[in-house]
Amino acid sequence: MRLYTALIVFILPCCGHAFLLNTHPVKAPVSHTFLDMVFDEGMESRLDNIRRSYQALTERLGDPDVIGDSNLLRKVMLDRAKSEEVVLAYEEYRNLKQGFEGAKELFQEAGDDPEMKEMARAEMKEIEPQMNELEKKITILLLPKDPNDDRNVMLEIRAGTGGSEANIFAGDLLDVYRKFISAQGWQAVEIESSEGDDGGYKSVTLDVKGDMVYSKLKWEAGVHRVQRVPATESQGRVHTSTATVAIMPECDEVDVKIDAKDIEISTMRSGGAGGQNVNKVETAVDLLHKATGIRIKCTQERSQLKNKELAMKMLMAKLYDMENEKREMEERERRGSQVGTGGRSEKIRTYNWKDSRCSDHRLGQNFPLSQFLNADIGPIIDTMIAKDQEEKLAQISEEQQVN
Repeated sequence: MRLYTALIVFILPCCGHAFLLNTHPVKAPVSHTFLDMVFDEGMESRLDNIRRSYQALTERLGDPDVIGDSNLLRKVMLDRAKSEEVVLAYEEYRNLKQGFEGAKELFQEAGDDPEMKEMARAEMKEIEPQMNELEKKITILLLPKDPNDDRNVMLEIRAGTGGSEANIFAGDLLDVYRKFISAQGWQAVEIESSEGDDGGYKSVTLDVKGDMVYSKLKWEAGVHRVQRVPATESQGRVHTSTATVAIMPECDEVDVKIDAKDIEISTMRSGGAGGQNVNKVETAVDLLHKATGIRIKCTQERSQLKNKELAMKMLMAKLYDMENEKREMEERERRGSQVGTGGRSEKIRTYNWKDSRCSDHRLGQNFPLSQFLNADIGPIIDTMIAKDQEEKLAQISEEQQVN
């Protein structure tokens, strides 16, 4: 029963003890080699520091100055919540360790009393697996978290190859994600869309807000491929079509710097339903970012100013996503990740209607197609998170062995 020392050494200096803790762990396999690393006094000391930081934050919740400032109160509550699970797990671990050491001492002092020895041995046998499970849990909780995990996102779906069938498939994906978003208790607003001629969407973007949105939806980014007979196919032939999903974490001017000289904005009249302004006032906005070639057209809002703000928000999210994708690919290459690049060009799943099968290529696993269509994608996402955590643990273990 051992925990890894160097992991906390890395976390504590950069986050003030308790602010980069992975607060949404999924149980991942942890190697015995990793758990056999030394759980020394330095390790316990650092966990004690996290516990003291948590207790200090708890005390601040009763401070009148904090209570009177809603923004500060929200921040203190959030910081406290980030370390709560690891503190509770550590408290439970300490209690079990104390019980284990007490039973061990009783066994040593039992002398020739077989009944006393057996009682102590049974107690140690009962406590040991509980401590092992807590060690695994604490280890995963202390993995460095993705700094974007608690951000809201823009979810963009674009039809790929396959013509009208690709548009329809993009619409199917949108239906699945809307159901999943609703089941999670999140909120989604459609901020941009271009409908297909025969149904579905050429492209559609949702603004998704809620708790830890990016931490879950980021695993949906990439190319989704469908194999089925389109409704318009008279010969019954199976067609292959694709759609690309991009998950862009919400950002602001602090995260992305945009040179005004790189922006070109023109206005135009909106079309469709929307009141007396439609086709009379130039409320729609066409934004071009010359440095990257990104073009965004916004007609969603009823005023030109709001459409400009929305277009800039979408541009910042796209630029931030590009930088984020680059960083993640470099990190995954560094640790030889088999989970995937997380890039929008990576083929992540194939949906086969004939065999009623959803194949995730990153996991090498098949799932029932009905499970995905019913938006029950939580188990797939949890498996992805567990695999990612397993790789991180293995990487840290290898680095420790080298050092």
